[in-house]
Amino acid sequence: METTQQAADQQRPADQRRRELLEAADRVVLRDGPQASMNAIAAEAGITKPILYRHFGDKGGLYRALAKRHTDALLDALRAAVDAPADRRERVEATLDTYLAAIEARPQVYRFLMHPAEDAQPSEAGFDVGRHSAPLLRRLGEELAKVIHDRVDLGPGSEQLARVWGHGIVGMMHAAGDWWLGERPCSRAELVRSLADLLWGRLAAAGDRAGGPGF
Repeated sequence: METTQQAADQQRPADQRRRELLEAADRVVLRDGPQASMNAIAAEAGITKPILYRHFGDKGGLYRALAKRHTDALLDALRAAVDAPADRRERVEATLDTYLAAIEARPQVYRFLMHPAEDAQPSEAGFDVGRHSAPLLRRLGEELAKVIHDRVDLGPGSEQLARVWGHGIVGMMHAAGDWWLGERPCSRAELVRSLADLLWGRLAAAGDRAGGPGF
């Protein structure tokens, strides 16, 4: 059976096959969350686990590929919110809401990316979500820092300050969103307004960067 699978696998372009496997992994993650296993993903894709390993190496490699896939989509959505034709306060709220809406819409995916399974199979017990999720959050922080630096005039030391703000805002969104998703103490709209109030001080006073796209 594996020989037939290998032959069929080799006939597809590598990028197409990788995309198909990631889509199969997404379906399993949507169903199983942090408990998603390589065995279940291989079964969903109609292949054996060794073939899945050949594409991704191990669960860590698959995690990184899924994390990039979802982070790319989230960054596109966040940039669209930042660039929307609205005033700055509305865009701040839209950016926060975009992040929270993403984790609310696909909580199992969020939990897979950010929380380890408590009952991981012995063969996957070494999978350390924290080791992989930290680079994901760092990437979001750096991307947001670029957005801030390109659009907002923060005065002397603006590049460093934009990085402080970028990582700080991502940390705030992640921590507040994680708490909110677990407890649901208020509506998403209420959380967005409260977080925007927290950010609004100097962000409201700063001007647009000369020659930039504005914010």
